[in-house]
Amino acid sequence: MTRLAAIAGALAVTAGAVVMLVALVAPPGSWWDGYVSEAGTAGQPYAVPYRTGLVVLAAGVALVGWALRDLRLVGGSLLLSSVLAATSGLVACSDTCPLPPYEPATAADIIHASASVLGMIVLAGAMAAVWWANPRPALTRLAAVGVVLIVPVGAALGLTMLFIGRSDFGAYVERLALVIAVGWLVGSALVVALSPARRRVPRPTS
Repeated sequence: MTRLAAIAGALAVTAGAVVMLVALVAPPGSWWDGYVSEAGTAGQPYAVPYRTGLVVLAAGVALVGWALRDLRLVGGSLLLSSVLAATSGLVACSDTCPLPPYEPATAADIIHASASVLGMIVLAGAMAAVWWANPRPALTRLAAVGVVLIVPVGAALGLTMLFIGRSDFGAYVERLALVIAVGWLVGSALVVALSPARRRVPRPTS
């Protein structure tokens, strides 16, 4: 069951990320402009596929969490992250995804942004929890690399959103953070899926 969840999780995360990428790249213009979530706003030609891809990716995060449920705090963290990601997909921001203090924002904008940011923070916490748990070497190394990458990138993104607002630099950093997150999720799921099953030691009978 654990291996099946890991395989399904890897496939769902990959499929969701690919659909989101296509929805982001397909419209005319540069796909580096603005926040990624702008591809899911009303009026965008691929808004529905983008948001659907994000929900599929969220389901994949939950499946990866199930596959890693034996590690303390990891399964619950990934489940929470998946709920936040799904919320981000179901509650679309308005055009250009405005955020305070630089632009007037709607309630949907705040909900969407809060779910997206908190989801990434919780995901980073799950990476740290795997690293701290020190399971099989491949999982530990993947988590260590993920934490070392996501913490400075996430901090740079948060500071950019807070002190600069929409910018080309913020767009690049946001995309890099998403690549790190997807890479860690798929990599961890594949490690679990490809690892030999643990043999259960039979209990001695009296």
